[in-house]
Amino acid sequence: MRPSFRFVTVLIALGLAVFAGPAAQAQNAPPPRIVIGAGVIEPMPIAVPVFVDEGGGSKLASDLSRVVASDLVGTGFFREIPADAHISRITSFDGGVAFEDWKAVNAQVLITGAVSASGDRITVKFRAYDVLNGKAIEGAALQFAGTTAGWRRMAHKVADVVYSKITGEGGYFDSRVVFVSESGPKSARLKRLAVMDYDGANVQYLTDSGSIVLAPRFSPTGDRILYTSYETGFPRITLMDVGNLKRRTLEEQPGTMTFAPRFSPDGGTVVFSLEQGGNSDIYALNIRSGQLSQLTNAPSIETAPSFSPDGSQIVFESDRSGTQQIYIMPASGGEGRRISGGEGRYSTPVWSPRGDLIAFTKQHAGRFHIGVMRTDGSEERLLTASFLDEGPTWAPNGRVIMFTRETSGGGGQASLWSVDITGRNLKQIPTDGPASDPAWSPLLP
Repeated sequence: MRPSFRFVTVLIALGLAVFAGPAAQAQNAPPPRIVIGAGVIEPMPIAVPVFVDEGGGSKLASDLSRVVASDLVGTGFFREIPADAHISRITSFDGGVAFEDWKAVNAQVLITGAVSASGDRITVKFRAYDVLNGKAIEGAALQFAGTTAGWRRMAHKVADVVYSKITGEGGYFDSRVVFVSESGPKSARLKRLAVMDYDGANVQYLTDSGSIVLAPRFSPTGDRILYTSYETGFPRITLMDVGNLKRRTLEEQPGTMTFAPRFSPDGGTVVFSLEQGGNSDIYALNIRSGQLSQLTNAPSIETAPSFSPDGSQIVFESDRSGTQQIYIMPASGGEGRRISGGEGRYSTPVWSPRGDLIAFTKQHAGRFHIGVMRTDGSEERLLTASFLDEGPTWAPNGRVIMFTRETSGGGGQASLWSVDITGRNLKQIPTDGPASDPAWSPLLP
């Protein structure tokens, strides 16, 4: 369930008068900035002392600062200076900062915070400082209030602000991922839907393992999930409300199998693949009116549709050329144009939320890859390679991709991994057991 949480955008007074002295002499130095490109990036050194307990929040103070640091370091763009190397100690949130001490340990950014708790309510405030210039980073001083159950979201929001100010990119830490949690032997795998924080924490199960579930997808507002269920014995598209877990099967044509659903950007339409008589085409269903429209009409297999962010186009996979390839067509349907041009088979295309790239699965020379290409098919880059990598999903900022990786052999297990669009920072996402089919939510409200 979504925790009760209130986001208060209160700018904390910065108190710049306390920064007079040696630090003031560096006012003309450029602010801390990471320019993200395809080249090697030296991680920026940051310091995140334990947040100050201003009453009733001792454990939370430590936990909050650890999650903030973990979020930032986990991007591969930041390096935390360990606490035992710190010269200064932050004992008062509104006290002065000894910038020379933080310069001495090579910190470029200092993040301080404070927490107070009363009953089930907490208040968290933070500041991020440009150590070289001896001043607070503009816009990186905020206060949040909410329930103790939502403390991790507050930490993610702090990290999102710092990340955005330093990289110029949108944040993605305060988001969730829906996925298929797996258990049992590979030959008789049990599957159920689960949702978690982007980093694997706060797992909640949405269905039981009584029937197979596949390919969950968040709505643009993050309050609904589409997925394919075999509860009736045939694959059917199911719509679930995340808040109350109520669900309903979408109305389609009787005697057909439906799968690979996705929402339109406005959340009012579902695009999916419908199989009838051995042939698979792409359809669109208006959720409100129930109107069904056929978008492709070919003797080939057409599947895995995904809308462009502006809703004007759909990317999909088709084997009309003899092998699986990627095509783009107008959202109203019609003849598609092929954009994949390399060797091998291409599948599961997904449009980036920024609209500039399409992620895909590629099979070539006995290996599977997650890759990206421009929307015209140019500048193809393969980001991963393994026995089986498939099913990419985009972070809300279009910067990171999560996917399923499965190991080989009879005992092979599926797990969730993420990688930056430059191919850097490949890492496994911790889950309690095998997991597959991730789908990233938008940023939470």
